[in-house]
Amino acid sequence: MLELRGVSKRFADFGLTDVSFSVEQGDYYILLGESGAGKSMVLETIAGLVAPDTGTILLAGNDITNEKIQNRKIGLVFQDHAVFPHLTVAENIAYSLHGAKLSKVEKHEKVKAVANELGIGELLARKPGTLSGGELQRVALGRTLIQQPAILLLDEPLSSLDTRLKGELRRLLRSIHRRGQTILHVTHDYEEALSLGTRIAVIHRGTIIQSGTPSEVFLHPKSEFVAHFIGVKNFFSVKLATKDQAVFADTCNNIRIRVVTDTTAGEGYILIRGEDILLSAAAVETSATNNFSGTVVEIVPNAGGIEVTIDAGIELHALITRESLEKLDLTAGKTCWVHFKASAVRYINK
Repeated sequence: MLELRGVSKRFADFGLTDVSFSVEQGDYYILLGESGAGKSMVLETIAGLVAPDTGTILLAGNDITNEKIQNRKIGLVFQDHAVFPHLTVAENIAYSLHGAKLSKVEKHEKVKAVANELGIGELLARKPGTLSGGELQRVALGRTLIQQPAILLLDEPLSSLDTRLKGELRRLLRSIHRRGQTILHVTHDYEEALSLGTRIAVIHRGTIIQSGTPSEVFLHPKSEFVAHFIGVKNFFSVKLATKDQAVFADTCNNIRIRVVTDTTAGEGYILIRGEDILLSAAAVETSATNNFSGTVVEIVPNAGGIEVTIDAGIELHALITRESLEKLDLTAGKTCWVHFKASAVRYINK
C-alpha cells in the first residue's frame, strides 16, 4: 500500500540514508527509534512536507514522491497536536473539510460522527485551552480522520500523556485500527511499539537497521543496539567454540557459556531472558549447564517483578519475584549463584 524505496535526504548535520520499507493495507506499522534518529523526518517526507533528495514514495502503486500535499490522501497528526486555539473543537475537526463540496448539515453530521467515535462528542463547543492533553490529542485525531486518509501518520502521539491517558489512547488507537485504518506510528517507546504494532522497523541514525513482526524484532534482535534499545539486557558479543561435541559461547572477558545451536564456529551474539535465569543462595544440584558464582550489584523493582543484577564476570540481569527475593535474602554485595540452561541461551549470527 505505502512503499518507500531508497529514500534519502541530507541536511547539514543529519539525514536519511536509503530508507526502504512497506506498509501493507491494514497494518499498524511502528517506526521505532531514539530521539533524533530520523523518525519524524520520515513522516514529513511521506506527507510531502520534506522533499527527498533521492528515492521513491508509492501509495497504492502510484508514485507520490512529488505529489502536492493535499493530493496525497495521507493524514498526519503532529506530536504537539497543532490545533487552532481560537476555534472550537467542532471547528477544529471541520477545518479539514474546507473546500469539500458538502452542505453545512453534512459537515456537521460528519464532525459529530467522528467526535462521538473518539469520545469527545460532548466537547464540540469547547475551546482547546479548556481541554486536557488526551482530549487535545483526540481533537487532532478527529481533524485528520475526518479526511478518511488512506494511511494515518502519527508522530509520537502518546509522548506527552500520563500513564492513565496513555492507556486510554492506546485503546482508542487499537479501536481505530480494528475498524480498518492503516497506521504508521513513530515512537521511541518499545513497550508502546509492542502493545500496538503488527509490524515494526527500528531506525538508527537515519537508517532502518531491522524490521519484521514484533516477535521477530523483540525476540531476535540483530544487533547490540537493537537489543539494548528494546530493553534486552543480557545480550553479549561472543565467539563460538566446541569442546567434547558441545558448543560454547566465549565472551570478550573469557566467560564460557554453554549454548544449543547448529552453528559450531564463528562470531555472533547471545541473548538470555531475565526470566530464564535462576538464583540460589549457595551452589545447588541443578539440570542447568550454566552455573556461575557472582556478587549482587543492584536490586531494582520493575513492572515484571524484581530485577537483580549480578556480577559473575559478566553482568547478568535476573528477573525474580518479590517472594524469591525475600526467601533468598539477597542484598547488594552479597554472593549468590546464577543458573540457566543451555537451551535458554539464544545464539544470533553476527
